[in-house]
Amino acid sequence: MEMHIPVARANGVTVFCPSEGRYAFYNSPYPAHRLSTGIDIYPGKGFGDIVASPVSGRVTLIRKLKVPQASRFIDHGHDTVIFVESRENPRRLVKILHAEPCVQEGDVLETGQTLGTLIRSGYFGYSTAPHIHLEVRRLEDPLRARGGLHFERLQEIGNVPKLGILECLVLQSKAEYAEVEISGASQLGLQCEVGGAPGVLDGGFPYYGWLGVHTDINPPEVGPVYLCGTEIADISKTVPMGCVASCRGFSLNIGKMRIGLSTCLYPRGDPRFFLIPISHGALSLELGTRFFIEIC
Repeated sequence: MEMHIPVARANGVTVFCPSEGRYAFYNSPYPAHRLSTGIDIYPGKGFGDIVASPVSGRVTLIRKLKVPQASRFIDHGHDTVIFVESRENPRRLVKILHAEPCVQEGDVLETGQTLGTLIRSGYFGYSTAPHIHLEVRRLEDPLRARGGLHFERLQEIGNVPKLGILECLVLQSKAEYAEVEISGASQLGLQCEVGGAPGVLDGGFPYYGWLGVHTDINPPEVGPVYLCGTEIADISKTVPMGCVASCRGFSLNIGKMRIGLSTCLYPRGDPRFFLIPISHGALSLELGTRFFIEIC
C-alpha cells in the first residue's frame, strides 16, 4: 500500500496525503481556502484513477451534487459529497468532494483505503489538476459553503535556501499546463520571504489575486511577501505559522508571454510546479526546455 503522510489537522482530525502527491491550503478561489478551512489533496494521478481515503472513520452520508457545466472541457456531469465520521473525533465530520465513491454509507474506512475515483468536476477550472477537497465540520453544520474548522499544517518548513531567480526545466507540457522543476526550490515547495523570515508559497498567482504563505514562526500582521527579492503581495490576514496575502500588480513572464504559477506543498520533498496559460491554449513548451520566469 502507498505510504500516506500526516500533513494537516483540525479539531483532532488528521488528514493524510500520499507520499507521491501534494497538498494545498490556499491554491483555490473558493472561500474555504481563503479562510484556512479547506485543504486539497492531489494524489498525483489522473482523472478516473483510484483515490485513497485521506482519513479514517465511518461513511455516514453520500450525496450527488448538481454543478455548473464546464465550458472548456467535458465534466463528470455531477459532483459527489462524501461525509466521514472521524474515528479520531466522532463529534466531527470530514466533508470530501470531487471523487466518485466506491464505498457505501455505513462502510468503515482506514486511511489509505480506496475511497473512489477522481472526477473532473464542473467546479474546476480548465487547468485544475485531479484532487479531492476536504473540510472538517461540526455534526450539526455539515453542508454550508462556510462553517469548516481551521486547519493547522503539520509539516515544518525546515531549512529554506535563498532563491534569487526562477530557472525552470519543463518536465511535462500539455494544453492545460506545463509541469516544471524550479532550480533551488526548497524541499516543501517554492520559497519566499515574509517578515524577514523564510516561507513557502501556496497558491495560484497572480491569477487568483491572493496567495498563502507557510512559515515556522508567526509572521507580522502587516508587511510584504518577497519572491526572489521582489515584493509580490501584502499580508492581509495572519494565521498560526502563516498568512494570507493580496497580490500586488505584478506579472510572471516567459519572454513576452504572461503566465500564472501554481504552487503546492510536497510531503516528501522533490517539488514540482505548474505554469498556467493566461490565454486558453497559449502555453506551448517543449519537454526538456530550460528558461527563466521574470517577475515584472
